[in-house]
Amino acid sequence: MARKEQTYLKGTFTNRRTEADYMGVLLDSVTLEEWRSIVAATVAAAKAGDPSARAWLGQYLVGKPATTAPAPLTVIVQQLSGHDPLVDELAKRHIERAIYPSFGANHDLKARVADELRALEAQKSNTPKNDATADAINPLADPTAS
Repeated sequence: MARKEQTYLKGTFTNRRTEADYMGVLLDSVTLEEWRSIVAATVAAAKAGDPSARAWLGQYLVGKPATTAPAPLTVIVQQLSGHDPLVDELAKRHIERAIYPSFGANHDLKARVADELRALEAQKSNTPKNDATADAINPLADPTAS
């Protein structure tokens, strides 16, 4: 069998339907009361044991997990060793403050560094530049423009 050769139009389609068009029709067709009854029916189905209803509700209420679950062996080893990654992460800042007390004393360290950087920038902008210095500093300057 010979395949029929297809020809395609070049350029953009001016009457192409977009996702926004479909979303507009959906929003016009389903009222909030209808949507409320759909969600209520889904909740009832999930309570009755419908796995797809539970999955749909869970996806919107809780979201999909950002990470994968740890392997069962990893969980068992953590339980036996008393290691809990969540507790470790929450305690990390407090442990660092106890080990390095100078970090806790300088709460405004970021603000002081930012102020110094602003002062340096202001000092640079107030310094007069001759043409040779400006071209040497600006890598985008055209050397043939002089």
